[in-house]
Amino acid sequence: MRACAWIVLVIGVAAGRAEPWTFPESEALAVPTPARLAEIPAVAETGGWVAVEQGARAAAFAAQSAGRSDPAEAWLLVARWARLLGTPQRVAVDQWIDAMNAAKAAHPNMAREYHPPDAAMSALVSAELGAWLFGEREFSRAFFGLISPLDYPPAVLGVLDTLHRADPKRFERYASLALAIAVVYDVPPPPHWPHAQVGDGSLPRRLPAALDAFNYWAAGDERGQGLHRLQRLSAGELKFLVDSPAPFAELDWARQSVRFPLTRLAETYDAVKYRQDRVQANVVAWPGGRYSLPAILQQGGICVDQAYFAAQAGKARGVPTLVFRGVGLDGRHAWFGYLGAGEQWQMDAGRHAEQRYVAGLAFDPQTWRDITDHEISFLAEGFRRLPAYRQSRLQQWFAEEHRRDGRLDEAVRAARRAVNYERRNLEAWEILLGLHAATGDEPRAREGLLREAALAFQRYPDLNAAFLRRVAAALREQGKVSAAEQEERLIARKNQGARTDLSVAQAAEALTRAMATQPLAEQMRVYQLNLEQYGQGARMEFFDRVVKPFVEHLLRNGHRPEAEQAVARARATLAVEPGRQLDRELAVLAAAVR
Repeated sequence: MRACAWIVLVIGVAAGRAEPWTFPESEALAVPTPARLAEIPAVAETGGWVAVEQGARAAAFAAQSAGRSDPAEAWLLVARWARLLGTPQRVAVDQWIDAMNAAKAAHPNMAREYHPPDAAMSALVSAELGAWLFGEREFSRAFFGLISPLDYPPAVLGVLDTLHRADPKRFERYASLALAIAVVYDVPPPPHWPHAQVGDGSLPRRLPAALDAFNYWAAGDERGQGLHRLQRLSAGELKFLVDSPAPFAELDWARQSVRFPLTRLAETYDAVKYRQDRVQANVVAWPGGRYSLPAILQQGGICVDQAYFAAQAGKARGVPTLVFRGVGLDGRHAWFGYLGAGEQWQMDAGRHAEQRYVAGLAFDPQTWRDITDHEISFLAEGFRRLPAYRQSRLQQWFAEEHRRDGRLDEAVRAARRAVNYERRNLEAWEILLGLHAATGDEPRAREGLLREAALAFQRYPDLNAAFLRRVAAALREQGKVSAAEQEERLIARKNQGARTDLSVAQAAEALTRAMATQPLAEQMRVYQLNLEQYGQGARMEFFDRVVKPFVEHLLRNGHRPEAEQAVARARATLAVEPGRQLDRELAVLAAAVR
């Protein structure tokens, strides 16, 4: 173990035997003083981290009961750090593996096995960093607000410790940047990142060393080379800056060669010449050698190359960016989004409005999964910076604490306060719904709560539809099958205009359910019904989500005549224009069936 680490401090002390950290009640009603925080190592050494956690939790509950939200938050953050640092690494990793498996978030570039030691997480943190974490409430608030069950805990703390040891002063100035790197660099990126239309030989899919990345971005900001001041941005924004596979030399080249101001950054997309010849020849993968930014600018490319180039050129100038991929009327497309002037997100650079690319997919570099539509909207709205959200999140945390202690009624009240402070706190809604289920609520009561949540997110079509689908499931629990089917039809009809992707998703869900539970004749009936209801004039989205998966399912199960019939019906129903992408892909699918 490292000599200067904040080593395991009597972690074997059982919770029942630990002497809690105690102090006068008057101190619980105020933010913890530096002198009191300085006691933490000694308390942990004699009573274990659980003693620190118990004492800080007691103070947090006392402050909360007295209506003192500022001290309540401060003490609760101390308790959360103590809980995390006192957790054995083996336990933390097991919990992470369970979360990854539940989310199906693992990918081939990750290690196949993990063998963490029994030592506490505190062994990964130096004493100096540990003292700073307990005393720095703004960073603590950001950390526990951002950290996800899909973040690999030992690597997150390990990266933070590496960056802090290298230069504590720079770390403190750029703490949000350090946190962004920690949650992005904890596991390697997946093999299809940043997009799948380039081979590994042309673009190695690697992130740089965490310390090199931190020093690169921090030094650039100190020299004033960026279009944003990085110290003003949150870790939730900066994670879209540090997720670049381009070598630093290429980023330096882009910063010097691509000089659009922030108000015109969208024009970077069209700086790359569009290769119509590649489209006509159906060459969708990068045909050249090294996939470098200078090569893309020199040779030109298709939309995915334009989006990649623009996103990396933006990152080179200190601008968080995302690469989007989506489906429109004529085919698949790629564009990019960026944090623009006034720290407002612009999500449509290179997106063709007339093609109605109703939704785009982009990587969330923290989890390497697709970022959701509502999360993109949440980013653009920036409400998580507001005081109401801070109060909502605090009440959410208290709901979690009460739930840990089995005080479910108190937990429900705290979760209800959380959603009342900020209706867009999705995590608080999920906690509230889970608590109602744990207290044995009836399906009818759950239905009502789900409808309330759907109403709270009516401006976010993907969330609204997801909650309404759960309403349909609650109706089925009550034996109201017809009402459930009517609810699902309403979801699809509601989104047939501006959000056809959600109507298609509803059709795909119904077909998937039939494929899993119904005989072949019923599967064919549901497929035909979906074609009639949602496929009239539909194009690529319907093909990708409904037609192709169903035909492949039929082939896997040896139903070739039915697969031929499904392709023929799709061609007769969808809006197939000769020579366009849908026409070509239907032909490829038909050939596969034959």
